[in-house]
Amino acid sequence: MSPIPRPQVGHGRAATRGSRPPRPRVWAALVAVLAALAAALALAFVTPPARAAGTAVVNFVHAERYTDIGRTSAERERTLEVLADHVQALAARLPAGQTLGVDVLDVKLAGEQDPLVFDDARVLRNRADWPRMTLRWHLDGAGGTLARGEDRLAAPDYFFGTLGRDAGRELPYEKRMLDAWFAEKVLPASRR
Repeated sequence: MSPIPRPQVGHGRAATRGSRPPRPRVWAALVAVLAALAAALALAFVTPPARAAGTAVVNFVHAERYTDIGRTSAERERTLEVLADHVQALAARLPAGQTLGVDVLDVKLAGEQDPLVFDDARVLRNRADWPRMTLRWHLDGAGGTLARGEDRLAAPDYFFGTLGRDAGRELPYEKRMLDAWFAEKVLPASRR
């Protein structure tokens, strides 16, 4: 019995006949790409430009004396950075031309650090370990100072409620406390 000859792949006219992709698929893909490009261009011209936002200046007054901002210098620096960034993000909601000045006088983070475990993990027990802050602030606009105050923030109920977008992020309870303070004190003053 003689072996069955195998066709050679890539040689001769027969190899080139079936190598073209079907035309309807090519046109469908091209139309989809062009439609996506047209939609992106239309959105770019229809979307209004971003408005200028308010700004914040955050000062940490004698941070080395704060009640509890972390154990190591790296933790303390990171805590201050996260808090400053969050106040900056809140100030972006202010009308253009307004500046929020915040002097942070004291911070006590939610939970406690176990002295026997050298770790940055915080133990939340829902006892007297709620987050606290003392802030001195002023809101300045075109006509001068719009509002000022010194507030002691505390969230004894920090364990209850949802964290929303801050769940799983750094300092969620402290951010939620700052959000509530900003909505209650600063935003109403910015609309005067």
